[in-house]
Amino acid sequence: MQRREFLKSAAAAGVTAIGARLGLPSSSNEPQSKAQSMVGYADKPMERVRVGFIGVGARGSGHVEQMLLIDGVDIMGIADLYPDLGERSAQACVKAGRPKPQYYGPGKDSYKAMLQRDDIDIVIIATPWEEHARMAVDAMNNGKHAFVEVPAFMTLEQCWKAVDTSEKTRRHCMMMENCCYGREELMVLNMCRLGVLGELLHGEGAYIHDLRGQMNEVERGTGSWRTLHYQKRNGNIYPTHGLGPVAQYMGVNRGDRFDCLVSMSSPARVRAIYAKEHFPPDHKWNKTPFICGDINTSIIQTVKGRTIMVQWDEQLPRPYSRLNLIQGTKGMWGGYPERVVIEGDSPNTEEFEQGDKLKRWYDRFDHPLWKHVANDPANKGGHGGMDFVMLWKIVYCLRHGLPLDQDVYDAAAWSSVSPLSEASVKKRGKSMDFPDFMRGAWDKRPPLDPAI
Repeated sequence: MQRREFLKSAAAAGVTAIGARLGLPSSSNEPQSKAQSMVGYADKPMERVRVGFIGVGARGSGHVEQMLLIDGVDIMGIADLYPDLGERSAQACVKAGRPKPQYYGPGKDSYKAMLQRDDIDIVIIATPWEEHARMAVDAMNNGKHAFVEVPAFMTLEQCWKAVDTSEKTRRHCMMMENCCYGREELMVLNMCRLGVLGELLHGEGAYIHDLRGQMNEVERGTGSWRTLHYQKRNGNIYPTHGLGPVAQYMGVNRGDRFDCLVSMSSPARVRAIYAKEHFPPDHKWNKTPFICGDINTSIIQTVKGRTIMVQWDEQLPRPYSRLNLIQGTKGMWGGYPERVVIEGDSPNTEEFEQGDKLKRWYDRFDHPLWKHVANDPANKGGHGGMDFVMLWKIVYCLRHGLPLDQDVYDAAAWSSVSPLSEASVKKRGKSMDFPDFMRGAWDKRPPLDPAI
């Protein structure tokens, strides 16, 4: 008995140690909270939305330019490590006939001074992934609604911290998954809500995008920090572009939730080959091995038994794809290329309707939000228009005192795929359980309404 008890204690300690390294909780029990749930939360209407930006590099500067085109928005402050980037976005405000926002920098914590202001309502965070969680929590603790670029969080501990902080402070924390606002994705959401595809059974999402060229941004720029992740992590490290829309089709966190995940990665090859071909032998990209598999495939099962395949690949020579496939009992929609088959409506269920034949589907099911906003003369695009539609909807909800399309629970659930996939890969594809970030409230609200 003593030996068995010793082995049991040693095994438990080993699991706890592995979980701590991965940012996993030490227990499968969900943390309890006395704070009120953020399900359906809406703040009081804002006459104008006063914005502060943290990070105005490649992504954040685009948000600044598009926010300047949306009625009812005032840009009050900009925080960035690089003064020239801060000045560039500040001058964009001046060029648009707006007051020049105050710059905060260049220190890594300079944004905290901006959060002390009482004339800022929301903060848009577009910084390296590893900074998202602490900045979002700091923003909420200072009374600001936090809008965070993808992925919102990197560990389950960060997910829970954001959930607890949002509930405690009654501040929004939304991950800005722009792919939920593409024309195709919004139309498919509308089709799913109207029951066109029947009962939904399976979905597929991906982020397949050859980004090896970012490795040339060595000292500054996206590649200077993103490349480091491929040297430290192995899993599905950027899942939400493909996953977010599919999760909304299925009503995840709105009648269903993620239950478990298995994940496997291929060998890591192409980044090392690229580094060897483009950089000298003593370059830092050649000194540290790349351990993140070139392609990761993760399978999620929901509580209702539905399945979602999520793939990630940011380096192999392959055309861009987010897959965007949803299968129901009556038919399916697939992206890249767009195609559809609906039993009883398509001429033949063994042949897809594609190309020009899709016009009749868009004519029938184009989402009301897209039709209302995408053709707005102010819409200057951004990933085919989806960026503007996303920001417009955020502002619309804030100014009208409405709940947001996504909340902190969505940010946590979608982001948690990364740490769970890393844990599963380490365990040779072992199934990993998703935490219930909503503490049981996931089946108590209806699916996202396809309306403005």
